Amino acid sequence: MKHLHHTEIELEEPGEQGIKEVKLRWLISKKDGANNFAMRLFEIKTRGYTPLHQHDWEHEVFILEGNGVTRDKTSEETFEKGDVIFVPAMDWHQFANTGKETLKFLCLIPYKE
Repeated sequence: MKHLHHTEIELEEPGEQGIKEVKLRWLISKKDGANNFAMRLFEIKTRGYTPLHQHDWEHEVFILEGNGVTRDKTSEETFEKGDVIFVPAMDWHQFANTGKETLKFLCLIPYKE
């Protein structure tokens, strides 16, 4: 069993193109013996964003702090603390912080074999 405070897990900068002011913590991953899902904690500073992208796995997202918008190629939708967001596989998506505080959200993804 793994039991840590989230701040004990390294806050990393993703190496992806098209991001601004994004960091994340791999809270639970394969290195912990989790073979089916990963749990990540994203922290996005004001005016920061993830890349606009798509891939063949879904996301389950829970907004912990802050607010912002999700975008696809044609529209955007606002979200706030406490909201739940489901991103189906192959949907274009981007998360952007439009608030004044750091946006924090949990993002769970499945592992693909």
